[in-house]
Amino acid sequence: MAQPTPLMPHATASWLVDNTSLSFSQIAEFCGLHILEVQAMADDLASSKYTGRDPVHSGELTHAEIERGQADPDYSLKMQKAPVDVSRTKGPRYTPVSKRQDKPDGIAWIIRSHPEISDAQIGKLIGTTRNTINAIRDRSHWNIANIQPKDPVTLGLCSQRELDAAVAKAAKNIPVTEGEEVEAPVVDQRDDKEKLIEELRRERAEAAKAASQAAQEAEAEAWLEAKRAAEADEGASSQG
Repeated sequence: MAQPTPLMPHATASWLVDNTSLSFSQIAEFCGLHILEVQAMADDLASSKYTGRDPVHSGELTHAEIERGQADPDYSLKMQKAPVDVSRTKGPRYTPVSKRQDKPDGIAWIIRSHPEISDAQIGKLIGTTRNTINAIRDRSHWNIANIQPKDPVTLGLCSQRELDAAVAKAAKNIPVTEGEEVEAPVVDQRDDKEKLIEELRRERAEAAKAASQAAQEAEAEAWLEAKRAAEADEGASSQG
């Protein structure tokens, strides 16, 4: 069974680099990082700067365990107290700041593609409020001119499994109007769900393909520009 890693691996590694003489490999192994990441921290070349986190204070290591590691470069540090798993509490889903601007696009896509999903479900799925959902639905949102419906799974706002579950739950809650006969058997409903899932996956695949094609075109354009520049330099050299 693999040893658990510290609660904040990068911050812990940064502290160990600054405050101990442990080898980079020992720190990398204990923190579950690549040795090159630890090397970059030591050389101050890491793309992100981390505030050191003392693993002794948190109980994950002891001074005696650190001293054993410093005395023997081949010694593997042992986790003294594994961090407690933090379960998500009830409330709105947390969305990274970098993705919050994508929320309106994801909400608009659900409203357009799955009108059967309730506002409460959208709020739980995307991590938003009823006011925002209603503003997008009635087009009174302050940024409505720039909102483009996009699959929230592709945007990284939720997983495909969570979206499928919301669609399935909403489908079960659709009321049957008085006098309406439900002719479609359960098998047909299941087939419809599978078709819907397949359609969502196809949309994601097409979006990924379009992004890949755009990247290839940009790369080809950059190559042509470099070739033109090289040819121009050769022409200038021959004339000189």
